[in-house]
Amino acid sequence: MAAVCVFCASSSDLDQHWLDLAAELGKALGPRGHNLVSGGGRVGMMGAVADAARASGAHTLGVIPQYLVDLEVADTSADELIVTTDMGERKNIMIERSDAFITLPGGLGTLDELFEVWTTATLHLHAKPIILLNTAGFYDGLLGWLGGLADTEFVRRPALAQLTVVDSVEAALDAIEGGH
Repeated sequence: MAAVCVFCASSSDLDQHWLDLAAELGKALGPRGHNLVSGGGRVGMMGAVADAARASGAHTLGVIPQYLVDLEVADTSADELIVTTDMGERKNIMIERSDAFITLPGGLGTLDELFEVWTTATLHLHAKPIILLNTAGFYDGLLGWLGGLADTEFVRRPALAQLTVVDSVEAALDAIEGGH
């Protein structure tokens, strides 16, 4: 059993396709014996993954800063909800409480979280699996850019190797269960 941290969009006006992807991941967690760690929001993909995870029997832990609670976007149905003072504390708790990370499509906040866990892994602060779910080629541009950075040695190739890129929910969970 792993505590799987999922980074994803929390925007409330997303195409149904992305919400369905998040729900698919959440639904797959429980039967495979995993729990969910999330950003503690109840909207967008974040809400969809949490709702589906709970429905599948997974324990859900949400970590959310107080100012987002004040905006009434907290996942108050979470089995455990930790309210932090700021985003930095939120990310630190999410990293500490997780055994692995899956990044679904998202925007700036999602990328911030991905790069935080990836950077801390390259600094050997943890050795937890980091999975990028590149469904429908969502992250192709980012991956191409990062490859170009490696060509110029601004990013080291071993750092790129710490990121496992997959294209399906099943492959993401298989990567975690296989240790990469």
